[in-house]
Amino acid sequence: MKIFLNSLGCDKNLCDSEEMLGLLSAAGYSFTDEISEAEIIIINSCCFIGDAQKESIDAIFEAIGYKDVGSCRHIIVAGCLAQRFRGDFLTELPEVDGLLGTASVHRVRELLDKVICGEKAEIFDSLDTPAHCGKRRILCTGGHYAYLKIAEGCGKRCTYCVIPSVRGNYRSVPMEELVREAGRLAAGGVKELILVAQETTLYGVDLYGRKALPQLLSALSEIDGLNWIRLTYCYPEEITDELIRAIADLKKVVHYIDMPIQSASDTVLRAMGRKTTRAQLISTIDRLRAAVPDIVIRTTLISGFPGETEEDHSATMDFIEQMRFDRLGVFTYSKEDGTVAAGMKNQIPKKLKDRRRAELMLLQQKISAEKSERRVGSVLKVFVEGRDTNSNALVGRTYADAPEVDGFIFVDTPIDFMSGDYINVRVTGASEYDLTGEITDD
Repeated sequence: MKIFLNSLGCDKNLCDSEEMLGLLSAAGYSFTDEISEAEIIIINSCCFIGDAQKESIDAIFEAIGYKDVGSCRHIIVAGCLAQRFRGDFLTELPEVDGLLGTASVHRVRELLDKVICGEKAEIFDSLDTPAHCGKRRILCTGGHYAYLKIAEGCGKRCTYCVIPSVRGNYRSVPMEELVREAGRLAAGGVKELILVAQETTLYGVDLYGRKALPQLLSALSEIDGLNWIRLTYCYPEEITDELIRAIADLKKVVHYIDMPIQSASDTVLRAMGRKTTRAQLISTIDRLRAAVPDIVIRTTLISGFPGETEEDHSATMDFIEQMRFDRLGVFTYSKEDGTVAAGMKNQIPKKLKDRRRAELMLLQQKISAEKSERRVGSVLKVFVEGRDTNSNALVGRTYADAPEVDGFIFVDTPIDFMSGDYINVRVTGASEYDLTGEITDD
């Protein structure tokens, strides 16, 4: 039977989707990119914030429509939305035939067997199920870069977040399993490996009794074929001097770190249940920049958290001006049922949340433009992604650019390169988020 899989949400979810594709391919299923042709539609859902939840629900209703006008016979909902609302799902949406929990991705074939035989089925394993690497993944990234999920769940209890309730507590994947999977990916042509988890910096604490991310980075750096290893989801309070030295010393670890801070007001940080203060954030950023002068730091913020005052917002604006992050994204606060923050007083009106987000993004746009302009004239190693269909320019990423969330560099050249090639490019122009350049003589 032909399957259409719609993977929504974060790159951790994408790893789960790739595992499902691999398992189902081994079981003899085929796939289609056209939802109207699918006999089985799988939605790997997200519910992190309200917008993500709406996107997942819209995708489910789209799938239901194809039961009437297309080839669809069965609909499966997997992932966080299924896990969060499992009690009411099949009753409220009888057109959905099966549910698959976040800890049950490896049992997708078993679920389909039940559904195809006419059962209304659901599989929800314990959220304490040990974390593992996806076996037989089919990459959805083109094959020249890949995400490696090094842990599952989260041990933090931020007051705005539902992740621990839908993903469970923090569970690291054993290091030997990660190294084996990374080796398999490199043998298949992956050049850039992007480490992901709800929090990468706590890797190993549950298995080895210590933070073992530096040791994991060292082991991954020994794998032939990998050229870049990129770090994401690093909580600032868990960034140790040992980790900073690993970033500085290991040649394959790119000088880039994704470090969500969410706010720079101590009052708001306490209300969020975050474990850092403004002063500690400054100290961590200073240590990173002192040890790795060319490091690119990406962060995320939440605007309009309950009780956030204009003074709190101004404190965050001042902090952004002072720290001058290379990359920055902002979410407006989303009130999620079941979280502590949802019951807090002084919820902020949407219009005010949106205004504060716009002000933060406008400030960052100015900072990003200035930082991009300073790269003009420099020569950068560029990871080729393909060609722009409109301008026919070569499209690539520098070490400063993670896929999906950061910018590109556009190179006007008739020379053909393969996705995953590395070339040296002299930067000739800059905008807020993207660069233009030309191939250097060498």
